[in-house]
Amino acid sequence: MLKLEHISFHVEDEGQDKEIIRDVSLSLPAGKLIVVTGPNGGGKSTLARLIAGIEKPDSGKVYFKGRDITQWSVTERARAGIAFAFQQPVRFKGIQVMDLIRLASGKDLSASDACEYLSRVGLCARDYINREVNASLSGGELKRIEIATVLARGADLSVFDEPEAGIDLWSFQNLIEVFSQMRQTVKDRSILIISHQERILNIADEVAVLQGGRLTAQGPREEILPGLIGSPSAMKECFGYSAGKGGKTVC
Repeated sequence: MLKLEHISFHVEDEGQDKEIIRDVSLSLPAGKLIVVTGPNGGGKSTLARLIAGIEKPDSGKVYFKGRDITQWSVTERARAGIAFAFQQPVRFKGIQVMDLIRLASGKDLSASDACEYLSRVGLCARDYINREVNASLSGGELKRIEIATVLARGADLSVFDEPEAGIDLWSFQNLIEVFSQMRQTVKDRSILIISHQERILNIADEVAVLQGGRLTAQGPREEILPGLIGSPSAMKECFGYSAGKGGKTVC
């Protein structure tokens, strides 16, 4: 479904070029869940933004369902079937949660349908359905509402950038169930998650490791994850285990 071929990307940093992504090639077949992990500053969020079209690569190609979308805009990619959930969700002044979910779905959803999506991400629908998506909502609430819009969208490819960031323990456990259900019930759609969390890694079909802008490993979860957890050399570049929301921080 998604294929990256020799993607590189740099930014200007104090007058000098800084390479963020270095010759990354990655494939995500239809119906699979892949988690991209690795140390902070390794280029994971940038990779997600390149897939979504927020950034354009300096070199290489991005293919989606066999089509070259390298130069496509965010809007064009969204229309083609790519949904993206930011690490820090966007605030929309003057728009209600109900309207946002309807816009995401592209359908005239009933209030009960919209409430179902909110309930799936651990929000009491009656408390949120008519609220504005603005500064009155916490970061964690916005994160869950954004994930609800991605669920409502039903895109062919859903990309989540650190969905666990800023949410409470109960909601994190609920999100694990949401991702598990997406993986099990939607056979022809794919999910890519940027995450450090072991519990999210444990539901992946494949794990990819991005370090220093390079893809250092990709393969089935049962092959890659034990090496991350058990190898001191692999863990040297990571935070190691720490108390995290609902599980251990792997990288």
